Amino acid sequence: MILQAVNSLLSEKGYDLMTVDEVAAMVGIAKASLYKHFESKERLAAAAMVRLLDRTLEIVEALPPSAEPMEKLKSVVGWAVREHLRVQMPALPSTRSALREALVAHKPYVDRLLRVTEHLGGWIEAAQQCGAIDPKMPGEAVLYTVFARACDPVTDFLKFSGAYSDDEIVELITTTCFSGLAARS
Repeated sequence: MILQAVNSLLSEKGYDLMTVDEVAAMVGIAKASLYKHFESKERLAAAAMVRLLDRTLEIVEALPPSAEPMEKLKSVVGWAVREHLRVQMPALPSTRSALREALVAHKPYVDRLLRVTEHLGGWIEAAQQCGAIDPKMPGEAVLYTVFARACDPVTDFLKFSGAYSDDEIVELITTTCFSGLAARS
């Protein structure tokens, strides 16, 4: 329950605006009790991010090995967008955040991030080799684009408009991620 509350707050507010008091209140426990489980706000956020990466690995590793690399990538993006719509996808740490520094120093987080990156990176390379993704596009740029869909603010704007169902939003985000904005013939 604690980590679910943290994910919600990280998704809604981001790390810098989230407070330990809010987490404790959301879970219905005393702040002192929360500190018995997690010694700092950084450790709390790191545990939530590790939990997210564990869920990501479950999704990634459950995909059929025979599926096309592009379909695997689309599945992961679709899952991430759905998690975002459920307010369970924490915003990615920026390059200048205190959270990023704490995560880089947190071995369980780094280990899981590397595993997720290996899976996605392999699929990106395979998709480039078969021509599904432009082989001239740096793999790193594709990887970061895929990661960024997890916290894409376009998802929020589409949801708040009330004009689209969650399924339609997932389709729109996935399509623009992998097919761009060019007209379809």
